[in-house]
Amino acid sequence: MSNPVIVKVEAHDLRRLFNDGRFVERANLGELIVVLLDNRHPSPPKADEPYCTHSQMLSYRLLDGIEVARAHQYLRPDGSIGASGLPDPKKVRIKGTIFQLPRKSDVGLQ
Repeated sequence: MSNPVIVKVEAHDLRRLFNDGRFVERANLGELIVVLLDNRHPSPPKADEPYCTHSQMLSYRLLDGIEVARAHQYLRPDGSIGASGLPDPKKVRIKGTIFQLPRKSDVGLQ
C-alpha cells in the first residue's frame, strides 16, 4: 500500500467528513472496530465535565485493522458523551487521503 496523501482541513470540514462517513453508526452496526487508544481523567476546570469523566482517544478501523478515522470524546460516568454529544474527529481516511487538523506547530507556516 502506498503512502497516503495528507490534507490539512478546518475542524468544521473534518466533522462533516466524519459525519458523512457515518463512523459512529457503522461501529454500532459492527461494520467497524473501535479501539481505545488513550483513556484518562481530564482536568475538570479545563474540560468542564462532571467528576470521573474520561477523556478518550478512539481509533475507528475496518475489520482488517486499517484505521479509517480517529476521534476524541469525553465519556461521562452516566455513559453519555460530553461536549457536543458526539466524538470529535482528529483525522479521517478516505481512500488514499488522510484529512486531519493542522498541528499547532503548523499554524502560521503557510
